[in-house]
Amino acid sequence: MDINNPQAWLIIAVVVVALIIVVGLVTREMRRRQSVRLRRRFGPEYARTVTERGDRSKAEAELLAREKRVERLKIVSLSPQDKARFTDAWRTLQTRFVDNPRGVVADADRLVRDLMVKRGYPMADFEHRAADISVDHPTVVDAYRSARAIAVRDERGEASTEELRKAVVYYRTLFDDLLELPQGQDSSLGNKEVVHS
Repeated sequence: MDINNPQAWLIIAVVVVALIIVVGLVTREMRRRQSVRLRRRFGPEYARTVTERGDRSKAEAELLAREKRVERLKIVSLSPQDKARFTDAWRTLQTRFVDNPRGVVADADRLVRDLMVKRGYPMADFEHRAADISVDHPTVVDAYRSARAIAVRDERGEASTEELRKAVVYYRTLFDDLLELPQGQDSSLGNKEVVHS
């Protein structure tokens, strides 16, 4: 190649520009696919994180970091005996609600945390726990946040009985998901099917 030939430089410039455009298009497509994958995996948690961070790129970076952190954890399934023990504990807790709703909400929070520990989730601060849960249980993490908010208000004596009832329902939603119960079965009914109206 003759470096004094203007045509040679023009060809080099066109090739370099074409490569830059191709790399840009490939990078953009990879980011688009990653966004789609994260939206599918995290569901409503994706939108919440984008809103909270105020920027899609920052939110996606956080969600990717959550995935990597949870991949390093040793999350295990429960043995049938542990499932039965936790299910029985939940049924007992739920039957006590009528007599002592305030105590039951605190116990539900504790039972969910015990279940998380048994499955292998670390017990850092609440937001860290919720972030870890969002990776494998994105559809119920909002219920967990709502339950915890009511539990905190209950600790201050500010939650109504109806709010306490909702908190128990929210905790049960996460509890059932963590138990990995078959579709249509919930922890309060054991092996009976849930009837949806």
